[in-house]
Amino acid sequence: MQCQICNDNEATIHLTEISGGVRTEMHLCEYCAAQQGIAVTKSQIPINDLLSSLLASAPQSEADASAEKDLKCPKCGFTLDQLRNEALMGCPYDYQLFEKSLLPLIESTHDGKSVHCGKVPSKIPKDTKTHIELLTLREQLRQAVGSEDYELAAKLRDKITEREKPSDKP
Repeated sequence: MQCQICNDNEATIHLTEISGGVRTEMHLCEYCAAQQGIAVTKSQIPINDLLSSLLASAPQSEADASAEKDLKCPKCGFTLDQLRNEALMGCPYDYQLFEKSLLPLIESTHDGKSVHCGKVPSKIPKDTKTHIELLTLREQLRQAVGSEDYELAAKLRDKITEREKPSDKP
């Protein structure tokens, strides 16, 4: 695709703007983008380097770090050092085994959240968001009852009841 300004160079920068419900796309070469004052950064970091730096910066006590450094998955033999080097887990059990190291990393990259919330756009109507939350809570309730975790099931039931109450606000 050619640059929409100079029509000479290949477009490597693709901008999409949505304003007033109208979508506008611009396809520019690096030179024209710089002329337009559009900052172009070439900061692609290999995933292994990014993950290693995030793991290294994750807050952890020395005792926890030492204990986890020596851990090795009994199912696949995976170690925390391999995660730093390969940016991949060995098996699903590794998430539980290395939870203390992974949790701060996950929270720092997901705005403090450590539980998957699904792909729900942040600007959706409140009633739609409430409906999605109720569906999620009902599924969690079904799983809690299935695993006979009745304490959790009671808490989830109470959350569902609370969310189903009509609000007094117009």
